[in-house]
Amino acid sequence: MHAMHIEAIDLNLLRLFDAVYRARSVSRGAEALGLTQPAASHGLGRLRLLLQDALFTRAPGGVVPTPRAERLAQAVQSALATLEDALNEPDRFEPSASRKSFRIHMSDIGEGRFLPALMAGLGPLAPGIRIETMALAPHEVAPALDSGRVDFAFGFLPEVKDTRRKLLLKDRYIVLLRSGHPFAQRKRRGGALLEALRKLEYVAVRTHAETLRILHLLKLEDRVRLTTEHFMVLPAIVRATDLAVVMPRNIARGFAEQGGYDIVEPAFPLRDFDVSLHWSRRFEDDPANRWLRELIGELFVER
Repeated sequence: MHAMHIEAIDLNLLRLFDAVYRARSVSRGAEALGLTQPAASHGLGRLRLLLQDALFTRAPGGVVPTPRAERLAQAVQSALATLEDALNEPDRFEPSASRKSFRIHMSDIGEGRFLPALMAGLGPLAPGIRIETMALAPHEVAPALDSGRVDFAFGFLPEVKDTRRKLLLKDRYIVLLRSGHPFAQRKRRGGALLEALRKLEYVAVRTHAETLRILHLLKLEDRVRLTTEHFMVLPAIVRATDLAVVMPRNIARGFAEQGGYDIVEPAFPLRDFDVSLHWSRRFEDDPANRWLRELIGELFVER
């Protein structure tokens, strides 16, 4: 079969093909594009040669498409419509009328921290907007942002380079215990507190690399009694047992406000970290992208 490469075809020839197909007439198609009939006939001749098909045959009152032209027509119309939409895209975004879906990379801990306030903030401003979250491997985040597979990434993502980013908040890893835990009652400081951590047993989350790294640096891996897949089960486990968990303070405070928990703040290595919003330079000026990241900034950036 004859191979056809897109660079060989002038876009105007496809516009001509579409106009003739719709009008079922070379003269009426030419008129719709503001062309003379000889120019339209010449253009169709070039396209016939390139595609090695007659495309249209004479019929009473005009022309009829060949089977090849019928197959081609739908693809050409779809491609031209896509181009037209892109070229005529408004430079403003109307959140109140939009039904756009945004895809966001978040861990389960990020969902717990950011989604309630984000959805509450979106509700009155953009009731038709949909949010879909997914958790990608660190090496997938930047390519997914650049390809448009995801629109934003939330989190502490030190491995993610070459993105635009906005600092949302500064956080710190702490130890969460049940309220009344004997360990939390004893006041220790500095090195004594770090050494005392060896007396605790821990629950860890497989997908949260930084907390695992801290346990490794403190040589506490052998004190891990339980490893889970998901973060949000931890509060119930900590509350019901003497197990401790290393977790972000920002999240722990939310649990502690409900009662039943104590927070201990040892001077961990790597304990301080930044939570940022990431997006691709490619979509920096996209009106919808800009609107949502400005809203996220208003909702979450620490003042």
